Amino acid sequence: MAAKEEGPAIGIDLGTTYSCVAMWKNDRVEIIANDQGSRTTPSYVAFTDKERFIGDAAKNQVDMNSKNTVYDAKRLIGRRFNDESVQRDMKLWPFKVVDGDGGKPMIVIKSKGEEKQLAPELVSSMILSKMRQIAEDFHGSTVKNAVITVPAYFNDSQRQATKDAGEIAGLNVMKIINEPTAAAIAYGLDKKNSGAGERNVLIFDLGGGTFDVSLLTIDKDTFQVKAIAGDTHLGGEDFDNNLVDHFVKEFRQKYKKDVSQKPRALQRLRSACERAKRTLSFTSQTSIHVDYLFQGIDFHSNISRTKFEELNMDLFSKCITQVENCLRDAKMDKSSVHDIVLVGGSTRIPKVQQLLKDFFNGKNLCKNINPDESVAYGAAIQAALLSGQGNETMQGLVLTDVTPLSLGVEVGGCIMSVLIPRNTTIPTKKEKVFSTGADFQSVVRIDVYEGERARTMDNNFLGRVSLFGILPAPRGFPQINVCFEIDENGILNVSAEDKTTGMTNKITITNDKGRMSRDEIEKMVKEAEKYEAEDKEYKKKVEAKLSLEGYVSHMRHIVKSEKITSKLPAGKKKKILGDINRVIEWLNESDEVVEANIYEDKKKELEIICRPVFEILSDDDGDIEVGIDDEAFLSYAMGGVKIEDVD
Repeated sequence: MAAKEEGPAIGIDLGTTYSCVAMWKNDRVEIIANDQGSRTTPSYVAFTDKERFIGDAAKNQVDMNSKNTVYDAKRLIGRRFNDESVQRDMKLWPFKVVDGDGGKPMIVIKSKGEEKQLAPELVSSMILSKMRQIAEDFHGSTVKNAVITVPAYFNDSQRQATKDAGEIAGLNVMKIINEPTAAAIAYGLDKKNSGAGERNVLIFDLGGGTFDVSLLTIDKDTFQVKAIAGDTHLGGEDFDNNLVDHFVKEFRQKYKKDVSQKPRALQRLRSACERAKRTLSFTSQTSIHVDYLFQGIDFHSNISRTKFEELNMDLFSKCITQVENCLRDAKMDKSSVHDIVLVGGSTRIPKVQQLLKDFFNGKNLCKNINPDESVAYGAAIQAALLSGQGNETMQGLVLTDVTPLSLGVEVGGCIMSVLIPRNTTIPTKKEKVFSTGADFQSVVRIDVYEGERARTMDNNFLGRVSLFGILPAPRGFPQINVCFEIDENGILNVSAEDKTTGMTNKITITNDKGRMSRDEIEKMVKEAEKYEAEDKEYKKKVEAKLSLEGYVSHMRHIVKSEKITSKLPAGKKKKILGDINRVIEWLNESDEVVEANIYEDKKKELEIICRPVFEILSDDDGDIEVGIDDEAFLSYAMGGVKIEDVD
């Protein structure tokens, strides 16, 4: 069991399109709302000539700034530039992705007039930083510890990259857990209180960019994952893409013009398609309307739910295929499944629900947990356990997971020899004896891979164990015992032993090929800190500007009031109003935000100029009427003295 971490801990559902954060507080899990009052935050980051936006602010301006607004970082994290899925997605994104060092995909943006290349880990860290800030604002103190969720079918490289993103965000990532497993915890604890016995629960998790299906057996405090299946490149964004393709073809047919190579037009069309998709979940038909889509043409069209289902039926069917795979791997019949739990926003699509219900012969689907929040909810429970928080409901909770992919070594002919098949319960330990492939070898190199393909070149390389000092012998004679051991945290240790000489060697797989080096992580930490410092500095400037704008607006209102006019000499009033108006004109001259101290100095000058107004108020006999807002303002302007206390 891992050591308990001190301090508050949070659970973060780092989603492809939306993210959510939760924590244990007041003896229950709290799903934390962001500064817009929403309990989910768009996984968007945008860059302009002036500042950086994260979340709602970033998504709200995507149509106007599509090339510098980054989303879907989760579809890039831990992948290689030449991956088929990356190449396919690049054609759909308005932002540019290039081949970086070591084959890492790098996102190209322009920030403050300078072109920059950002690693997916850095973009994801910005989103994680936003979630951390949301939690800190709610809790009222610094939050460092976190449990972060990933799709069950994420490979080792993607998991390690997600952990790196957390570190760059300044988080101590206590654990990476599977999204459907987190949802099962949320569902299972609710069922625990109802007194239900052992139940086989299928978690159907269809989100914005990934799809997972997990089968668990839940018995009181024990959560045992039996099998997982899924696709790390299937979700709501793919449904949007199919709608976009449909309307691009329609536009071409109607107007003989092609918008497929116009990123800004495509992004505006994509936003309309996303809204249409959501609408079609509760109505049979909707329309899209994009003004000035391309070359001044307003585009209007209708789409029915039936047409939407037809466009995406292949993808919907893939989901059911993965359910079948999961049941087969678990060696369980669908009649043995007690509950089918829907997780992820895309499960709201009626056709998805119908296909799933039909597959299980009309069995009702469980919709009693929020599909957008359940993953963060379960992650928060895990975080509370690891940090020694929680209550008696959680005590004794035991969670056993499985390996998402098969693990093995390369043998002659670049063939994958599997030691640990996928969906093996962890912790686990497997051994297998191998021999040399050539005569009189003195060195054996054991290459470790994960994946389901027969050839290692099609799988993911994890690391290498080298064994030196083997006694030279004809091929096939030496006996090399290879041992794979996975601990409860999913860490793989590989060891090799020459049975003849007793020579041994072992490694802990850290996936150095796919993971950033310590120097790269530290560099990105500094870069993230730089962005954060720039954000704070810009916020300070804006707050100083708003403070000055508020001051001049209130003072002009007060100076123009009839009661003040009757007591203030006309010349003095004219001069004060003239000075106030000059500041207002100065504020309106440019949209550029200057240094905070300039606004502060302007305000101090005005406070001196407006002193006669406050002297009148101080000498007043109480007959000057001010509104509630003015009273609060004047109290602030006079150093906290309440108006009614002034004699």
